[in-house]
Amino acid sequence: MFDKYMFVLEDNKSDGSVEIEGESENEENEEPEKILIIDPDSEELDFNHSRLTKLENLEPLRKIHRLCFTWNLIKKIENLDTLTTLVELELRDNQITVIENLDALVNLELLDLSFNRIKKIEGLENLLNLQKLFLSSNKIQCIENMSHLKNLTTLELGDNKIREIINLEGLENLTSLFLGKNKITKIEHLECLQNLQLLSLQSNRIIKIENLEELKNMDQLYLSENGIICIEGLINCPKLTTLDLANNKIKKIENIDHLQDLEEFWVKMLLPFF
Repeated sequence: MFDKYMFVLEDNKSDGSVEIEGESENEENEEPEKILIIDPDSEELDFNHSRLTKLENLEPLRKIHRLCFTWNLIKKIENLDTLTTLVELELRDNQITVIENLDALVNLELLDLSFNRIKKIEGLENLLNLQKLFLSSNKIQCIENMSHLKNLTTLELGDNKIREIINLEGLENLTSLFLGKNKITKIEHLECLQNLQLLSLQSNRIIKIENLEELKNMDQLYLSENGIICIEGLINCPKLTTLDLANNKIKKIENIDHLQDLEEFWVKMLLPFF
């Protein structure tokens, strides 16, 4: 697999494909470059598993809606200022450490930065049309800087280092929140998410089901792999169709008779030791 790529953009292709033209000559001891011929009118382009180390030479893409750079070696978000038509940007599985240089992407609706090395949620100020944000498997410690994302419907923050559920005010259109595999000890500060339908808090350090009173539209709740002792706090969640309480410390099934719509219920009870 080649480490260096050069994008050559030409106007004579109409199918939006990426064509490998050949190898360019290089210095004797350098690895050859692979030349990719790209139609500037492409609406979707995938550069998955291409060993790219840098985002560059994308300026001629006049109509691009979706760009996918998953499974590469990219360290920095850059050179995207001209891509104002972009709707989806996928940069998962790279080596990115900072969310930056996204201000020009005012039409962006989906941003995937999962499986990188990001420590802080930032740089999203201009992404007012963002609907789906994926930041799982990073090194994020705090939920912050998202209150302006009024159109956000899906937020994925699983597998990070988050200890507290905070700063979700303003996300009134959020329908799916994924916070599994963090270090959260308490369910709290969710009252602002009245349109939430799915809440995932699997594999945390939660011992009590509480503070769900305002989540009347929630129909999926995932709380497996915690330290929950009893089933409680669900009286105001009548729409639940899925309840996952597997691998907790529950000894008795109780307080679920009112869940008339429940279709899937997972629980593994502790048996008494004799």
